[in-house]
Amino acid sequence: MFCRVAVNYPVRDGGLTYRLPLGVVPVVGQLVDVPLRKRAELGLVLEVSEAAPPDSGEIVFKEILGLRDDYPVLSEQELRLYKWMSDYYHYSLGQLVVDCLPASKKRPRALEMAQATGVEPAPTPTAAQAMVIETVRGTLGHFSRHLIHGVTGSGKTLVFLEVIRSVLATGKSALYLLPEINLTPQFVETFSRHLGFPVYSFHSEITASQKYLIWKEASQNRAPRLFIGVRSAVFLPVVDLGVVVVDEEHDGSFKQDDRCAYNARDVGIKKAQLADCPVILASATPSLETWQNFQAPGAVTYYHPLRERVTNASLPQVSFIDTKLPKTARREAHDPWPLHPDTVSKISEGLAKGEQVLVFINRLGFANYVQCRACGHQFHCKNCSVTMRYFKQKHLLSCQHCEYHEPMPSGCPKCGNLTLLQKGFGTERVQQEVSALFPQARVERFDRDEIKTFAALQDKLQRFHAGEIDVLVGTQMLSKGHNFERVKKVIILGVDSQLNMPDFRANERIWQTIVQVAGRAGRYSHDGEVLVQTATPDAPLFELIRENSFDGFYRSEARMRELCECPPFYRIAAIYFSHRDQATLTKKMDDEVSPALHGLRSKHFSNVLVLGPRPALIEKRANQYSWTVLLKSKSVNELHNFIDSFLLNWPVKSGVSLKVDVDPQHIS
Repeated sequence: MFCRVAVNYPVRDGGLTYRLPLGVVPVVGQLVDVPLRKRAELGLVLEVSEAAPPDSGEIVFKEILGLRDDYPVLSEQELRLYKWMSDYYHYSLGQLVVDCLPASKKRPRALEMAQATGVEPAPTPTAAQAMVIETVRGTLGHFSRHLIHGVTGSGKTLVFLEVIRSVLATGKSALYLLPEINLTPQFVETFSRHLGFPVYSFHSEITASQKYLIWKEASQNRAPRLFIGVRSAVFLPVVDLGVVVVDEEHDGSFKQDDRCAYNARDVGIKKAQLADCPVILASATPSLETWQNFQAPGAVTYYHPLRERVTNASLPQVSFIDTKLPKTARREAHDPWPLHPDTVSKISEGLAKGEQVLVFINRLGFANYVQCRACGHQFHCKNCSVTMRYFKQKHLLSCQHCEYHEPMPSGCPKCGNLTLLQKGFGTERVQQEVSALFPQARVERFDRDEIKTFAALQDKLQRFHAGEIDVLVGTQMLSKGHNFERVKKVIILGVDSQLNMPDFRANERIWQTIVQVAGRAGRYSHDGEVLVQTATPDAPLFELIRENSFDGFYRSEARMRELCECPPFYRIAAIYFSHRDQATLTKKMDDEVSPALHGLRSKHFSNVLVLGPRPALIEKRANQYSWTVLLKSKSVNELHNFIDSFLLNWPVKSGVSLKVDVDPQHIS
């Protein structure tokens, strides 16, 4: 007998055929060890047959090495999901499955989980929430797509809770996806307290043993449970899946950049379709693509707007502070840069009232880069074509794209000048300035440089909730889903740098950042305030934010995207080519890749626009040079057929690494 196996190898094909040893008969979906060249590799059985493939002639097939009983057999649903991903994202099926599996453990430690602490009564839903809950309940047992577009503080979590409660009561399980690990503690606690069913948490900070046991538990135990996790949790093989929830669906953290460039939101939708259950997408700032997809109601498509906050709280007042004020208008004794004097006054006002303050700046470190005052020399990473950031506490210059770092020099290595200017600012600089201005306040940071473990993250959040921190300076980790009762004032810095990004999604990201961060203010009051520092306070985008426009941004941005032939009106894909030698890569692009791509378009795919190839925006990263090709088409089928045709003729042994990114969130 023979079996066809998708092997952990970066080639997209129909799998390799192996001979089965006498008496060994695997089933489709089973994991096996197979010989590949001179090594053993893990593979997935796709087909078992009694005859060798036709036209195999005198080929001598290798035998599989053995069956893997340490992994559950993948169900038909899971196989279909992986096959769909392999086709859609143009990635090796065998490699994809192995990438997604947890590490095998022969003697795993006992599973931990959040036990139900009792079924506390949840708040009574408002009329608007109840309408959404009943609509979703009416679709249980069948595939349907729901978008809950609700302002921050509109009570989306209560909707999830009641829907999940209904699903668990039917004996099925639920999958709840979050974009960030720092959100899991509060949601695990909330659901454990109100549901009365086991809750499993799946993310990068749990041990390998826990991941392995949760994976087996999901695939073998039919008891109703809730699985909460970040991006990778979408691959949990949950039996009897009753609903998939994707919270903060717009968030870029759902998109994986390395290996298979999948989006967990889209994989979650496909997973729900295969399980024949509803999928709920939710956000205060949905992506434009998602918003547009839900504007045309269909048989299985439901749009749920929630325009008001619950608990009688009002949306915060958003003000834009013009940072172009002349120097003479600033404080003479001490210039509080990067904080504006009006910002300092608002922080002082909040602290005097016993309130907590959030300060958001989406950059780490003390300075963005360091420059010699005499000759202008800047300090670049040795592995990447970028300048390094300065971290004052560590006294280091560090690259944000690789692990390279070096001590902060005392002088310029080019001219010997001792005056080195620290340009720009990040969370560390802002924390120092706030601490200097308010020495009695307890000021701390909330970023990945400060918080390196899950335990440290939980401790920081608990201390802030307990009122042990007065001012929290943080990055985007602060912007998503947190419910801070004593925060009434939020300060947002550094948005101007995003306005100038060469990215068609720049306006959308600024909109989402400001609205999401602003949503942390005044969730229990009528006097929440948000101050945004900017040199362009009159930008049309900011006027929509001032007005707390619910969908004005989407209507305005959609018109612009259509004119620019960008998503959601065109589908896009990026192909990245990498090599350690810049000259070799450039020659390959000019002599082989460019003629092949443009020739393919002119002969067979006139409806696909090919932009490039060109050097990546950051051409050198971790000693690898990269070039980019962007593909655009109104037809998603033509786009995929174009990619398939190109890959079919791309030489595997070209020496150039290639990665396909379908629906890219960032184009480098």
